[in-house]
Amino acid sequence: MASIVTLTMNPALDIATETDRVVPNHKLRCSAPRYDPGGGGINVARAVHALGGDALAIFPAGGAAGELICHLLNAEGVRHLAVPVAGFTRESLNVQERQSGEQYRFILPGPEIDRAVQEDCLEELADAAATASYIIASGSLPLGVSDNFYAQVGALAKKLGKRLVLDTSGPALKYAGDGIYLLKPSLRELQDLTGREIRSERDEEVAAQELIEHGRCEIVVVSLGERGAVLATKGKIERLPAIPVVAKSGVGAGDAMVAGIVVGLTRGLDLPDAVRFGMAAGAAAMLRSGTQLCQLGDVERLYTQASSGARA
Repeated sequence: MASIVTLTMNPALDIATETDRVVPNHKLRCSAPRYDPGGGGINVARAVHALGGDALAIFPAGGAAGELICHLLNAEGVRHLAVPVAGFTRESLNVQERQSGEQYRFILPGPEIDRAVQEDCLEELADAAATASYIIASGSLPLGVSDNFYAQVGALAKKLGKRLVLDTSGPALKYAGDGIYLLKPSLRELQDLTGREIRSERDEEVAAQELIEHGRCEIVVVSLGERGAVLATKGKIERLPAIPVVAKSGVGAGDAMVAGIVVGLTRGLDLPDAVRFGMAAGAAAMLRSGTQLCQLGDVERLYTQASSGARA
């Protein structure tokens, strides 16, 4: 049985391509597309697999895009359970402009997920998570799913005695409830959660501690991009510097970070080292173009680099 189960309520077929320039009202000749299974929890499961861990991805899927996601996951060797849904799983398009290096990302809406499918997803999650250590819920919520859906996932995790790791945004994050093991907000998401502007490092630390003091979660990892990350636990703050890389793409870097943190924890790393391993996974994903995720060799190299800097 998988030690990590991921839930993706809004999966996507990610399509990546390149063109010389993005200009309006022109036919833009593109390179051969690359197709990857996408959506927060699916990306996390793929990254866990790439890091040598064991994950099961659960998600609703429908139409040709849903079938292709399952086919691609099979090809990667990522275990998954697709809950059938009416309608077509969404697609997202990532276009790299060769001349500037800029990325253009076009995100289509997913199908409406009715209550019966939501309940099927929760039932499959309960069955799969019974023997797991971690539940990772990641990504946006599709049409038809209420903003408090992740609170239902949290209640399920609590009932099963499992650790819930949550990475989402907007109303889905605001109404996600409490009792979460680990939250990974960005700075913008941290501001949204606290309802105030964050202007300094001290503000960041106070806001992260506030989430813990209010019982929202046990651990907060605030991802700060080029400034690294803030790790907050009850009464303690630690700042972890970024791992510098020449980035080709930022797609999936946050998902890879979550995967690395949880894989690190399952391997017995202490919490700061697990977060460093996650940051190494996120940085490694940025070395890859388009919608590709991290590779183990890059992650291990960057983690060694980060750990050596921490000991220096």
